[in-house]
Amino acid sequence: MSDTQDTIVQERPLQTEGKKPSEMVNLVGLSREELIETVTGFGLPKFRAGQIWHWIYHRGAKSFDEMTTLSKSVRAELAKICVIGRPDIVEEQLSQDKTRKWLLGVAGGGEVETVYIPETDRGALCISSQVGCALSCKFCHTGTQPLVRNLSAADIVGQMLVARDTYGEWPSPRGSRQLSNIVMMGMGEPLLNFDNVSKAITIIMDQEGISISKRRITLSTAGYVPNIERCGEELGVNLAVSLHAVRDDLRDEIVPINQKFPIKDLLDACRRYPTAGNSRRITFEYVMLRGVNDSELDARELVRLIAGIPAKVNLIPFNAWPGAPFECSDDAAIEKFARIVNDAGYSSPVRTPRGRDILAACGQLKSASERAKRRTTA
Repeated sequence: MSDTQDTIVQERPLQTEGKKPSEMVNLVGLSREELIETVTGFGLPKFRAGQIWHWIYHRGAKSFDEMTTLSKSVRAELAKICVIGRPDIVEEQLSQDKTRKWLLGVAGGGEVETVYIPETDRGALCISSQVGCALSCKFCHTGTQPLVRNLSAADIVGQMLVARDTYGEWPSPRGSRQLSNIVMMGMGEPLLNFDNVSKAITIIMDQEGISISKRRITLSTAGYVPNIERCGEELGVNLAVSLHAVRDDLRDEIVPINQKFPIKDLLDACRRYPTAGNSRRITFEYVMLRGVNDSELDARELVRLIAGIPAKVNLIPFNAWPGAPFECSDDAAIEKFARIVNDAGYSSPVRTPRGRDILAACGQLKSASERAKRRTTA
């Protein structure tokens, strides 16, 4: 289909009787099937849904006026009853290392943080799935903020649209791109909001729109076991597991979801993960906490636990935040830990902290409004 040239078909006025301004339909976040149902419900032919999808997700249209393959009358009527919604940018920060963080106000209420981590010719967008988080992991700043609500598919996809707007990556590039990878590692536990996360990722992967390959999307979970296998079967994206401890007693304390789904159950689910293989290894994330989980014994037990799983281990130096109860392991301890895991045949890169100066590094995300509220009530 041409981007800008198409036969303009004269259509009857849209069937919008009874619609009120408060019932404006946000077309962002609708599945293809839902968009078709919405468009045909207005009396438009089915193929118009494909055109609208193209304009929103391939061209990055923010208004119906841009959709020149629709007649002017249809564009005007759509603008009265529909929106192409994006989160509001409340604040935007740029780190010294060029990591960018947005504080976004989302339509259903609340604020979330989204982070872009650039590399030389590519980069990863870290997307949030919830306002706040219910898991209360002790080393994570987001975990000190209570869960407010799940994000909708529109809220999740909207984070991608905001980033694409900022970096001018419209139309969707077919070759190299700055926004090349997606990591569901922002605020919240994605597998506790699986339906909306799945819907959003499906939209992001669609080849006629944003077109990010499933091989370039990673979903990170703290260990909500019931949806791990489902994630692999329905989405086929890469899996990252926030492990952080090799004993149930310690993991119960620092990753409380372990009390419901202990290490054995979690690793059994990883062994069953449908897409796991030598070419697509499961990533185990392991934050290095001084004197807590960073001993040689911990490293050797980690190797024993993940034996037989196609895996790599990301060692994450603890990123401090105000009032944090832990300190980062020293360089010698991290190096020794990494060597033990490497010698066992598992790649164990030490993640270079990015965006620390704007609290955008792993485990540091927390909406500014929540921080401000706590300061004023302290």
